Amino acid sequence: MSLKKCDALHFVSSGTKSADEATNLLAALYGQSSPEDADAIVALGGDGFMLATILRFMNREIPIYGMNQGTVGFLMNEFTEENLRERIEQSISETIRPLTMLAEDVDGNTTQALAINEVSLFRQSYQAAKIKITVDGNVRLDELVCDGVMVATPAGSTAYNLSAQGPIIPIDAPLLALTPVSPFRPRRWRGALLPNQASVEFEVLEEAKRPVNAVADHTEVKSVRRVRVEESRELTSTILFDASHSWDERILAEQFKY
Repeated sequence: MSLKKCDALHFVSSGTKSADEATNLLAALYGQSSPEDADAIVALGGDGFMLATILRFMNREIPIYGMNQGTVGFLMNEFTEENLRERIEQSISETIRPLTMLAEDVDGNTTQALAINEVSLFRQSYQAAKIKITVDGNVRLDELVCDGVMVATPAGSTAYNLSAQGPIIPIDAPLLALTPVSPFRPRRWRGALLPNQASVEFEVLEEAKRPVNAVADHTEVKSVRRVRVEESRELTSTILFDASHSWDERILAEQFKY
């Protein structure tokens, strides 16, 4: 689905010199509308800034069009100053849902956070982590000995999940990737694909001896005891991709790289 019109644009910058210069140039060419009046948000930066922009405008029904001015740009479109309104109007929209993380630390404090890419657990010391994994109330792994483990969305499946040998998921697939990081035992376990309605709970075993941190995109909680991860049913965001380089095309291209 494409936008029917794109008269008013709101530009946001990651704050780097190149992103600021591009933002000022585009604002001078196309005007700078307020977020409330904009037909689309144009984010200039890298993938990390795109994630932050998505979270900032979550559930506002304003589509976000990213233009690469950073070091990584899988979520971004190529930067060019020409015909921006036409590019956005002809772009392909994709709806994404964030993960919700509820983390309890060893002192009993709880932290809630959202993640567009993934929720990850990492060992905090030289000791491997020991983690029990429960899915929808059923214990699936009594003990995973590993460097870490994550739940990734389709949007995040090409990020850290892919580096950890997790599967690439089409963005409209109703799935989540459960992926271990350097699993030691069970040695041959390579993770699982889960329905996107699944509720995943991680329980850290021997948390005093083997401390673990939890991270939801940019939010980190140290020394967690228990973490629950679910896909949000209420929150959504719409991101825009050039029709010539859609998300589906990027997914296919990524799978045939060698």
